[in-house]
Amino acid sequence: MKYFIHGKAIVETNKIGKGTRIWAFAHILPGAIIGEDCNICDHVFIENNVTIGDRATIKCGVQIWDGVTIADDVFIGPNATFTNNPFPRSRQWLKSDFKTVISKGASIGANATILPGITIGPNAMVGAGSVVTGDVPANSIVVGNPARITGYVGNSNKERLGRVGLLKDKKFALVRKLSVKKARIYEIPQVEDSRGLLTYGEYPKQIPFLPRRFFVISNVPNREVRGEHAHKELYQFLVCVKGNCSVMLDDGYTRDEILLNTPRLGLYIPPLTWAAIYKYSEDAILFVLASDKYKSKDYIRDYNEFIKKVRNG
Repeated sequence: MKYFIHGKAIVETNKIGKGTRIWAFAHILPGAIIGEDCNICDHVFIENNVTIGDRATIKCGVQIWDGVTIADDVFIGPNATFTNNPFPRSRQWLKSDFKTVISKGASIGANATILPGITIGPNAMVGAGSVVTGDVPANSIVVGNPARITGYVGNSNKERLGRVGLLKDKKFALVRKLSVKKARIYEIPQVEDSRGLLTYGEYPKQIPFLPRRFFVISNVPNREVRGEHAHKELYQFLVCVKGNCSVMLDDGYTRDEILLNTPRLGLYIPPLTWAAIYKYSEDAILFVLASDKYKSKDYIRDYNEFIKKVRNG
């Protein structure tokens, strides 16, 4: 037998991959497509216009409605709820389904609610009981109602800047390497006297490239995320001159999460590094130097496109 169906399940589709197991009281309508090696537990309902990839786990009490696509290696916890109509009325049907996509490797916690037309990014994690009202970026952890980003999964290192041991670099100022390829932390000189503090930097000693542009980010609501993109050629140098914020860096293989909490340290971000900036304090002011003028074509805003670029060239 290519797949297993419990005797008390109702399975009306024949599009089921080998090795898939469907347990008691599950009901799957005839248009659904189920991949290989899936585990569909008791009391799961799957409607017609649904595609489920390989190795998906769908725990008890989940309903998956028309318009939902679930990619490979997705985990959906008990009683998670999908929706496909933002303004439902009895016996009134939409002309077309809202498309909801759960990307490869994502996890949805028990009792979470996913509103229609949303994309959950690759490897993202939705906390139990969360209500997801907007797209969830790749690798992010979201919790609450409405769900907000509280962290990122798979960080290879968590550093509290200002307390790390710094290493001497022959070419530049004191520097510490990170797990993310070619990213660096630089120490910025500071002079203190009775008149206050003076922090300064020069190219090439403290700043590893010659800037052609700067911008300042401030007054960001602390639940919001900025960045969520990579650059093809641009170099950036970040200094949090007041308050603090966290930066998640991803080179396609490893990730670091860094807390910028002092103007004495700068974060160097090379090209082809995915960056997201979040957890802003109310008084945070982030100063950014860039190696070139603004060019929209230099941005990579889709994480899957970024992964293909760094791994395939």
